[in-house]
Amino acid sequence: MARRYDPGRRTRIIDAALTVIAADGIAGLSHRTVAAEADVPLGSTTYHFASLDELLVAALRRCNENFVQALRSSGLFAEEGDAGPGEGDAGQGAEGAGLAEELTRLLDRWFAGERGAIELEYELYLAALRRPALRPVAAEWTAEAVALLSRRTDPETARALVALMDGVCLQVLLTGGTFDAAYTRVMLERIVAGGDA
Repeated sequence: MARRYDPGRRTRIIDAALTVIAADGIAGLSHRTVAAEADVPLGSTTYHFASLDELLVAALRRCNENFVQALRSSGLFAEEGDAGPGEGDAGQGAEGAGLAEELTRLLDRWFAGERGAIELEYELYLAALRRPALRPVAAEWTAEAVALLSRRTDPETARALVALMDGVCLQVLLTGGTFDAAYTRVMLERIVAGGDA
């Protein structure tokens, strides 16, 4: 019997892996659980992903793409080729305060939505601590975020903003707390202003 052409199968397997991780954590991930969730033969998962690390890399990369798309569609950044704020003074004055305010609103929207999606992304992101194969993909997330923020400020400040946002998200997720928009905005403003705010 000829194999049925199924060009979307790899994508369905990645989506199924994300569903399994969201429900049961990385500990619940196996080729068998993913195959069942994707409704594909077990051999399909091992054909597309020889190891669970390969599947986790693909899943984390999907989360990265979703995050970057969310940033791009947030209205924070000019379209490619558009002239943004002048380099060197982008992080000062009203522009700097505006950037901090916009980033705070973005985080507030994320936490107002389905928290499970943020938890899933960070579970995959932090899995790189134990799985070296994931580290380059985790680094891609940081690099993409820094590159986008560097369109509004200098690269050093962009890295500091990403680090603060990561820290805020982790604290909220790990403590089960609520997102403190006012505090976050003040801290972001201090970074954008070079610590003098």
